[in-house]
Amino acid sequence: MTTAREIMTAGAECVNTDQTAADAARKMTDLGVGALPICGPDEKIKGVITDRDLVVKVVGKGRDAGTFPAGDLNQAEAITAGADDSAEEVLATMKDHQVRRVPVIDGQRLVGMVSLGDVAKALPHHEVGDLVDTLST
Repeated sequence: MTTAREIMTAGAECVNTDQTAADAARKMTDLGVGALPICGPDEKIKGVITDRDLVVKVVGKGRDAGTFPAGDLNQAEAITAGADDSAEEVLATMKDHQVRRVPVIDGQRLVGMVSLGDVAKALPHHEVGDLVDTLST
């Protein structure tokens, strides 16, 4: 059984809820990523912010990215995968919540991120095709 820990990209970093959308954008640029988990002062994951969120929910709405709190882009429920979850469980989570990236936690600690690309490399083509189809509707 392939686990999330085996297919994830390790070393994911958070943007804190009290940082700004501009801070998140700079961090994404520096790290060369399109999404970051949002973490609270308790270091628990509150959600994920994507480059698309920054464009659509901040810049596109005329908000000032330099003052807009990244924490205001939290989801109602943080979607995560456990480090020891199977790749199939991660796939099901992504399909159920229609997300392309999922933070991976070990207990409450962030240990990595699983992306659509990570899943695509780990699972048979028909399962990945189902996920892409789900995300595209």
